[in-house]
This record gives sequence, structure tokens and C-alpha cells, in this order.
Amino acid sequence: MPKRSWAEPFKIKMVELLKMTTPKQRKDAIKKAGYNTFLLKSEDVYIDLLTDSGTSAMSDRQWAGMMLGDEAYAGSKNFYTLEKAVKKYYGFKYMIPTHQGRGAENLLSQIMIKQGDIVPGNMYFTTTRLHQEMAGGTFYDVIIDEAHDSTNPHPFKGNIDLNKLDDLVKKFGAEKIPYVCVATTVNMAGGQPVSMENLKALRAYTHKHGIKVMLDMTRIAENAYFIKEREAGYSRRSIASIVKEICDQTDGATFSGKKDALVNIGGFLALNDEKKYEEASNLVVVFEGLHTYGGLAGRDMEAMAIGIEESVDENHIRARIGQVIYLGEALLDLNIPIVTPIGGHGIFIDAKKFLPHLEQLQFPAQALAAEIYEDSGVRTMERGIVSAGRNAKTGDHYYPELELVRLTIPRRVYTQAHMDVIAESVERVYKKRHKITGLEMVYEPTYLRFFQAKFKKL
Repeated sequence: MPKRSWAEPFKIKMVELLKMTTPKQRKDAIKKAGYNTFLLKSEDVYIDLLTDSGTSAMSDRQWAGMMLGDEAYAGSKNFYTLEKAVKKYYGFKYMIPTHQGRGAENLLSQIMIKQGDIVPGNMYFTTTRLHQEMAGGTFYDVIIDEAHDSTNPHPFKGNIDLNKLDDLVKKFGAEKIPYVCVATTVNMAGGQPVSMENLKALRAYTHKHGIKVMLDMTRIAENAYFIKEREAGYSRRSIASIVKEICDQTDGATFSGKKDALVNIGGFLALNDEKKYEEASNLVVVFEGLHTYGGLAGRDMEAMAIGIEESVDENHIRARIGQVIYLGEALLDLNIPIVTPIGGHGIFIDAKKFLPHLEQLQFPAQALAAEIYEDSGVRTMERGIVSAGRNAKTGDHYYPELELVRLTIPRRVYTQAHMDVIAESVERVYKKRHKITGLEMVYEPTYLRFFQAKFKKL
């Protein structure tokens, strides 16, 4: 029986016109931006794959919810709607809204980490690690080795290596580890998921040693989809029930609503510990706003509550990841080196394999992202040595094994035809890859340099 075609489970109600640029305009724009795609003007971008954070298209229900905003300074009814959604779909007892995920990361780090603490996690994420370091902690990577190999076929490359975690416990003592940070999915590894089996084993280990488990649940619905597809015993389970089971293995979570929950701004910190909740509720007033709005308008909280419900819809998540897989398979057919298995929120090109003639200190992923933009106006982003930053103590670059260019797909924004245009652009760049030169960093900010660093061609 022939394979049936699929289509997005929605129809388009409104369109935003895109600006078409010439090769010369793009060449001038990327040079002016210091070969950093973050510094391009949005109006000069044709297809924007910089991030899936806050760039998704909201539904008619979410836009209708925006009209129900209760903008009271304290006790907004939209806060209680959001709180109810968090308890229903994620099961956490307490919730504090924040302006986005990094606001929640800051709160968690401040209330949990003491000077000299050790924070293990399944590969670093930029803002998460910085907040941990600023609170006095040191991040240690305990992800399985397979995650650092772009072509390893392991279905759950986001898994935590319990032997690595046990080595840290033996070396530093469990009392120096306030929590293990678990990301679902693992962004820097290529959107790779964590298995339920691994989460349950981690939960048993940490319970034995009195260590908390804190979840970065930004893309938890995507992780649940991969569990449903790849892990035995879950094929008949609903996405919603798998999401809830993931949360049940943890003590709290940070959440950026700008991804799975399909909103343009917003996030929260969720906790089960009442005392830590009270501490965070007090601290959020300093950094964000009152604990019943946390830097958000009431309308944003209403839209996020609706988005949480929509994020676990079976048809939605299947089409969302299906579009990513469509682009990934198109690139594989063109022999483009990408991270496999294909992850949940984007395609990650292996820049070391794409540009083997460039050394890592010539910033190959940064150079490749600039070339793709110059070719077609498609904006991607670097996830390699620039994103990894420097060791705060030694000042040396971190040298990650993975040097990647991320093609991040916003939810419900682009069509299959856009995916074809993207694949064709990457193919054109691949054919001239031997002519691509490296970059030199000419401006480096102190924090999170990938956002604002500038480069020039060697």
C-alpha cells in the first residue's frame, strides 16, 4: 500500500508578507551584522529559523483568550486559569509565572544553589548554566557519551549516565548536589529526548541519595512524542499522560511557554516543596513582579494556559514533529551531514563534517549560518564553540564535541514548500563548501556571547 500524504492539522486564517531580498542586499546585511545572524534585522530575513522560542503562531482560541485578559496588578483571574492548567497537565503543586524561561532559571538557581555546589545535567544549556554559575554552582555534564556523536543512532541520546552521576556523588558528596537538571528534550544535543526508563532510574537513584530532580520542561510534549514512538509500552498512551508521567519523576521544573505552549512570551517555575515555593514567591517580586503575574500581562497567562492544552493534542504534535522530520529526511537524501536521529524542534547540521577544512577556532558553525543566510535569506543559528562560551575560572574557550548549525522550526508558521526552499538552499551551500572561509571574532560580550558577538571573514 503506498504511503499516504499528510497535511498540517490547521488552515491559514491570516498571513504576514515576507520581504524578498537580493544577493547583494543579503551580503551587505550579514556583513553589517558582523556575520552573526542574531544581529540581522528581522525584515531582512525570508525564512526565520533562528529559534522556535516565541515565534510560533497562536491559535484562534489563544487570540480569543487574549481578549479575556484581567490586568489587575494582584490576583488576576488569568493567573488562576494558568495555575489550574499547570496542575492538570503537569501535576506540580505550586506555580510562579515568569516573563520567560530564563526568569524561572534565575529563581531556581537562587533558591537552590549555594556557593561551591555541583549541578549535574544532561548537557549544558547556555542560560541555564550561566544562572547556575552566577549563583555559585558548577555545572557538570552527565549525559550519555552517545549524545556527543552526531551520527550515533541511539533513540534517547538525552539520557543521563548514572555512572557519571554516581562518580560525582562519590567525589563531592550528595550534600553538595542540590539537584540534577534534566532537560526534555536536550537542545544542544540536537533536540534529543530522554527515555522514561532513564527518568525512572534517575528518580530511584536520587531518592536514595536525597538529591532533587529539576526538569527543564520547555519541550516536554516533543519528548513525550518520542517516548510514544520509540519506547516499549507507550505506543497506545496519550501524549498528555506521558507528559504527566515525566513530571511525576521530578520535584519541580522551569518552563518557557514560548516553545511547547505556543505563546510569544511567558514561562513559569513549578515546585512541589512548599517552603521553596514561598522562598521563590518572595524572590520573584524582586526580579519579575508579584507572584500572581511574574512579569506577564493577564492576557499572556490566558494564552499560555490554552497553549498548554493545545501542546498535548495528538494531531498537533504529530504534525509539528512531522514537519521537522520532513526537512531532516530531505537533507539526508542530499547527503547533508546532520544530527541523527532527527530531533524534535529542528535540524542540526554537523558543521565539522560540512566544513572539515575549518578548525574549530575558525568558528565553522558561525560561518556556515552566515553562508546559508547569504544564499537564500534563511536565518539559522550557531550551536557550537561560540554558544559554549568560556570557562569562567580559566577564561579558556569551551570546545564542545558538537559544532552545529540549528535550523529551528517555529510551530504552525511555515508550510512544506518552505521546507523545500530551505533544503535547496543548504544543498547549494554544500556544493560550494570548499570555498567557505572561517571567521575571526572581533567583539565578544561578557555573557552569552553568541547573542551579540561580531566577526569578520578570515
